[in-house]
Amino acid sequence: MPRAAKAVGRNVLRKEGVEKVTGAARYIDDLAFPGMLYGRTIRSTIPAGDIVDVRPDFSTPGYTIVSHRDIPGRNIVALIDDDQPCLAERTIRHFAEPIVLIAHHDRDALHAAEVRVDYRETTPNYDPEASATTFKTVTIAKGDLGQGFAAADVVVEGEYRAGHQEQLYIETNGVIAVPGPDGEMTVYGSMQCPYYVHRALKVLLDLPDDKLRVVQTETGGGFGGKEEYPSMIAGHAALLARKSGRPVKLIYDRVEDMLATTKRHPAVIRHRTGVTRTGRLTAMEIDAVFDAGAYATLSAVVLSRGVIHASGPYRCDHVRIHGRATMTNTPPNGAFRGFGAPQTQFAVEVHMDRIAAELGVDPVRVREINALRPGDTTATGQRLGRDCSVRQVLREAVKRTDFTERRRALAGTNRGIGLSLFFHGSGFTGGGEVKLASKASLALTERGARILVASTEIGQGTRTMHAQIVADTLGLPYDCIEVNAADTGVVPDSGPTVASRTCMVVGRILQRCAEEMRARLGRLTPREYLRKNGPLVVTKEYERPAGMSWDDTSYRGDAYGTYGWACDVVELEVDRDTWEVKPITFTSVHEFGRAIHPLLAAGQIEGGSAQGLGYALLEEVVMRDGRMANASLTNYIIPTTLDAPAMDIVMRGNPYKHGPFGAKGVGEMPIDGPAPAVINALRHAGVDLRALPATPERIMAAPPATPATPAQRTPREQRTQRVQTTQRVQTTQRVQTTQRAQTTRRAQTTKRAQTKKRAQMQKRKGIRR
Repeated sequence: MPRAAKAVGRNVLRKEGVEKVTGAARYIDDLAFPGMLYGRTIRSTIPAGDIVDVRPDFSTPGYTIVSHRDIPGRNIVALIDDDQPCLAERTIRHFAEPIVLIAHHDRDALHAAEVRVDYRETTPNYDPEASATTFKTVTIAKGDLGQGFAAADVVVEGEYRAGHQEQLYIETNGVIAVPGPDGEMTVYGSMQCPYYVHRALKVLLDLPDDKLRVVQTETGGGFGGKEEYPSMIAGHAALLARKSGRPVKLIYDRVEDMLATTKRHPAVIRHRTGVTRTGRLTAMEIDAVFDAGAYATLSAVVLSRGVIHASGPYRCDHVRIHGRATMTNTPPNGAFRGFGAPQTQFAVEVHMDRIAAELGVDPVRVREINALRPGDTTATGQRLGRDCSVRQVLREAVKRTDFTERRRALAGTNRGIGLSLFFHGSGFTGGGEVKLASKASLALTERGARILVASTEIGQGTRTMHAQIVADTLGLPYDCIEVNAADTGVVPDSGPTVASRTCMVVGRILQRCAEEMRARLGRLTPREYLRKNGPLVVTKEYERPAGMSWDDTSYRGDAYGTYGWACDVVELEVDRDTWEVKPITFTSVHEFGRAIHPLLAAGQIEGGSAQGLGYALLEEVVMRDGRMANASLTNYIIPTTLDAPAMDIVMRGNPYKHGPFGAKGVGEMPIDGPAPAVINALRHAGVDLRALPATPERIMAAPPATPATPAQRTPREQRTQRVQTTQRVQTTQRVQTTQRAQTTRRAQTTKRAQTKKRAQMQKRKGIRR
């Protein structure tokens, strides 16, 4: 076959782009089925207690009503731990917990119906550190902490807090359940993980695989918020459809979506760090508590990723990280872009700046000394390969922003500049990818090939990127590659669309499919092969790279196949009257192997960075009595285009040998860095803040940042500092002398000009001196 033009590395047209911009793309609320009903969820109005009585306060004919008694299978939302009921039976653990479902053909009649629920209230707990229930505990140990602290000259301690964050996708959660003959059920919906929903429905409805089908419709954003929660809403719609025998559409409005669905886990993270006077880390002791909310959901794996990233991209021989996810009486928290890493990397990066201040050294220098290098081992003992690029991204970001000079120039003003150095593991944590055993298929077509995967397009460019990989591997034009809908009745389980795995992991499986297909085609075109041999479908399963190992019990080994590396620099301005913060410039240097589609990759970095700036400065979930008090777009503030600073995005490549064309994951990493960079810039501007978000109220109440004292520096550093101080004073004096001389000359010149002008005016009037 003649070789086609390369697609990888080019900004080809998106596969679904035309349909979206023309309005032809059909989202879940655009769909309708004959005889369809509309569904509604009746939720608890208390955060903790027992249900005493439930009774409809309306005329029930024409309505379908479902309670836990109508569930044919197990009353759980099957995920990791089977602790969350699909519908509450007796115990209430959080506000907005589902109790009863109702459906009707008329939306107005549906929302006019009232259901009375009587409760016996109990005392709720909102403090994750005081919780009596722990869902998951993780401990990572490396070296000997006692030895590490014994080698330290200085010990720096700190506590850091991060709050909730709402995903706030444009399209709210929604599904349609369509019953079929013999108990069959098809669910269409806005979701990230069709096979998660498929598995949950099997358990809830007690159905075999062949009687269930889940189809992802065009999805208006997810950010993790449509990873596990669609299993809940799909179950509700399916129960109503099963009982009524009719299709049921269940779409949340914005308030319900914000009140009831999962959010980013709040966290409290404490650091105790040993360091020498030269800035070398000798010991890191870290404790992290994640607020899981009322049920376990994905908290165990969120915690895992969080603690693995808690020590940052730094080398240290003696490390102990202890993390736990605990229960509180608030709606369950779950997946959100970054998946635990933004919380822990916020803490370690702010702590690193405080270490630098304690030692009286430049924050860049502390990071340079301790940055991981190829051949180093992480906290879990993973030995890094040649694609470790920590120092490269740091140096480029510092050079590109003239960080050191800007830091000096802005000192003492209402502006500050800060940076963060961070990393993100690509793929599922530990042995997760092996357990998933993801599969992908490639079917030969007359023109080229059709991709068959359950990986979903949620705005990030999955269909386009996968098609580029397959096209170049087959040597066919990009336009000859089709992408099948994520339909569990047709495509294999390629795993969830999460964890920065869709390109590196699923893309690599597809590349292997394409390699075999190309070998079998030989010199034949797709059409010639089909006429000669008949249909061809190639299916491959994930294969763990040789040499990788992981122990789930000890948390030792290769936590991820590889990591992406990045450095953010933000310059901001603080209004000393209102304490509002305005980011002025933002620079982000990312290394993620290779950009399959540069424009889409840059969009991921820009979007994730803007989301991270919102996490840092604006986005505050206000919880009152266990419920979100600001559940609206009016009161929950996210950055708009007017809030976003000018962004300088730099993408660098250091190929990963097991990724398609060298690519790693990029989707989540951008949200890890903005928050600590902002807080570090605020510290440079004189504000010692250690909690997110940095609202004006928090900034106003924060103590001033304490500069390092000479006593905290080595004698050599003290001498250097005195020389530098003397030089700065002398330079300032010279500048001031020059400025005074210039001012005097300007004044004299002005005076002469004024005297001359007066003389001329007097002369014209005939007056002589």
